[in-house]
Parts: sequence; C-alpha cells; structure tokens
Amino acid sequence: MDKATILNNGLPMPMVGVGTFQVTDGSEAEQVVRWALEIGYRSVDTAKIYGNEESVGRGIKSSGLPREQIFITTKLWNVDQGYDTTLRAIDESLQKLGLDYVDLYLIHWPIATRLSLAKPTDGNKREETWKAMEEIYKLGKAKAIGVSNYTLKHLGEMEHYASVPPMVNQVEFHPFLYQKDLLDYCMGHKIVLEAYRPLGNGEKLDNPIITEIAEGRGKTAAQVMLRWAIQHGCPVIPKSVHRERLEENFDVLSFDLSSEEMRQLDSLNQNLRTNHDPHQWVQ
Repeated sequence: MDKATILNNGLPMPMVGVGTFQVTDGSEAEQVVRWALEIGYRSVDTAKIYGNEESVGRGIKSSGLPREQIFITTKLWNVDQGYDTTLRAIDESLQKLGLDYVDLYLIHWPIATRLSLAKPTDGNKREETWKAMEEIYKLGKAKAIGVSNYTLKHLGEMEHYASVPPMVNQVEFHPFLYQKDLLDYCMGHKIVLEAYRPLGNGEKLDNPIITEIAEGRGKTAAQVMLRWAIQHGCPVIPKSVHRERLEENFDVLSFDLSSEEMRQLDSLNQNLRTNHDPHQWVQ
C-alpha cells in the first residue's frame, strides 16, 4: 500500500489495480485475481454488471492474503439506483464477494436505466441514490464511496445534495482522452480521479510519440500510458487475462516520465472515447 493515494477520508488507495471488466465469470476471473495478487497488486476492481463478483471473491479468498491488505471496489448498477434498491444491492454484492465490506463502492453511471435504452432526460435518481450511498458508508459496508462516469455537471449537482462528498470519480482517462478540466475539478475538490481503460482499449498503442518514449526508456507503450496517468495523480485499473501482461502493467512504479514527455503525451488528446459518453445524461 506504499504506492498509494490518500482519499479525502484518509483511506489509502493503491495507484495500480487490476480491472475485471469482460473477464469471464468462473475459473478465468478467479485465476486473474489470484495471479494479480501473487504479482503484487493490492487493488481489485469489479462491478455487479460484470457478472463475476463471486469468482472475484473466490480469487481473493484463495490468495491467502489478509483482507485488510486488499483494496476491493465494486459498483452499483443503473437499474438498482434509488434509495431502497441501492441498500439491497450492496448487500447482494457483499454476499457474492463473500465479504463484510468493500473498500470502495461506486455509482456506476449517472443514469438509472439500461445504457442501451437511455435518453437524455431518463432515469435521474442520483440524489436519492447518493443518500443511500452515504448510509452504506455510515454503516461501514463500504470504507469509501464515490461515483463513476460523472461529468463536471454531475459533480456540480452533488455540491447541492451530498452531505458526504464523493471520494473517487472513476472515468475513462488516457492520453487520447485527457479530461483536464474534469481532473482539475476533482483535484480542487479532493476527489481522486481513477482511470479506467487507461490504455484506450489498446487502440493507440502504436502511436509514434508513445512508441518513441517507450523505446527511449526501455519500456512498453502500455507502461508509458499507465505511467502518464499515474503522474497525473490518477490510480489505474488496466485489465488483462494474461499473466505476462498483468506483470507488465504492474511494473510502472519504478520509473518517471520527464516534464517534456508528459507535455508530449498531454498533447495527444483527441477526446477519443472507447465507451459511452456520459455527457448525454445531463438533465
């Protein structure tokens, strides 16, 4: 936990975690988690909608590591938003994970309907859902609470109704989607911006600027992209089902990018999203 950021409630959060999106439930998810923990990861990210919480829980248990050494994140799915349904959802996730608490519980999207059916004015249950999140935090079922895919407008709303401010905002973040305004807001409000898809879904790993920096440092393009996010203060949760990639992704804490290299990488922004754009769900 020495390579960690400190959340606004004092909880340490590791800078490098393993993501499990699209990791198949069953032996694959269990194996990925076990490998990651053997390599040295101490942060594991899952979600109800991933359908693999049970397998993730088995992987954690089989590692033999003390519970307090692992930072575990899961997320509330859209259709479970609402006060009572949120309280039920955390209990269901804890049961599947085989845990008494998670370290971080996030609202997955700022919309309370299925993404494929959502319209801009549909499904705003953000305020009542956050009140339930605060209760979950008060009860100790989550050591920290936060949001995911929240834009500046969604976070601005929270200033009017949140008694407990979010500790984390997990969003897509990589050099080709350098959300600087969002990052600046989060830093100014003591919210950790956590980067999912920090490799841009692998779509730009062959970019010549990234390749040149990687070759000059004897690193891979993926390691350079991960290091960029970390130097912006953002924990990363890259996903892989291959042990050698898990090892590569974890080995990003032993080098620094120069200020000029960071400037070059910052300049790559194309507002490239490889996932849904949450700006469409602002009422």
